[in-house]
Amino acid sequence: MKRTIAILVSAVGALAGVLLWLGVYDISATDQHLAPTYWLLDTGMRRAVIQRAKRIDVPPLDDATKVAEGAGYFKALCAQCHGAPGVSPEPFALGMLPVPSNLAHSARTWREAELFWTIREGIKMTGMPAWRHRLDEAQMWSIVAFLRVLPTLSPERYRAVAATAPLPAPTVRRSTPLLVPDPARGRKAIHQYACVTCHVIPGIVGSNAPVGPPLGGVATRAFLAGVLPNSSDAMIRWLVSPQTISPGSAMPDLGVTVQDAADIAAYLATLD
Repeated sequence: MKRTIAILVSAVGALAGVLLWLGVYDISATDQHLAPTYWLLDTGMRRAVIQRAKRIDVPPLDDATKVAEGAGYFKALCAQCHGAPGVSPEPFALGMLPVPSNLAHSARTWREAELFWTIREGIKMTGMPAWRHRLDEAQMWSIVAFLRVLPTLSPERYRAVAATAPLPAPTVRRSTPLLVPDPARGRKAIHQYACVTCHVIPGIVGSNAPVGPPLGGVATRAFLAGVLPNSSDAMIRWLVSPQTISPGSAMPDLGVTVQDAADIAAYLATLD
């Protein structure tokens, strides 16, 4: 019986692979998911979030200042995709598949720790970004604090709150790393700063577009960007502020924090 099931599963997988290879499956965002496909993805996502959020301790969220701060972040970072009471998402979000969820409903049905985990880590294949490399934990918890209030707001009240919400504070770029540089963290940070959109990077899955130089063996090169003698400190300086070091470079300033730069440098140092 087990062998029969294994053969059947293998056959279904092989058939699916052939259909994907032939381009039969329509991957356009104008063609909605099949109902079983959506259920499978949505259920898997929900269960994954629940399991990982169990280990998160929720801080006090009732402070009015924290809620107001969260309203500012929501207006600046969330409403464009998710909309708000009486406010539609931006046109680009209306064309996404799956369509970003209504956060008033999510706030009613998800626990605070689950909302926080999703904000911090993002969700694959949905367009939901991970904010952990752009906001600190206090800033992300302020968004959760506001989401708890969001379902109670009428469109008129939301407009009033949004109009007076403070502008989000920028992420602090500290001058030195707080933690010992970690290649494992660096591997994740490389992906979060979209480095694979310009470089082929061993161990990083993505488009690996060869617009810039490949980073395999970068640890053994004499110079960085042709101007800096190669060292860990030089790599950190380059990642944090490339345009300051080489204004004519195509490498943009991605807002990389020093901690993230130190972690990325530690990962790149393993690519000898």
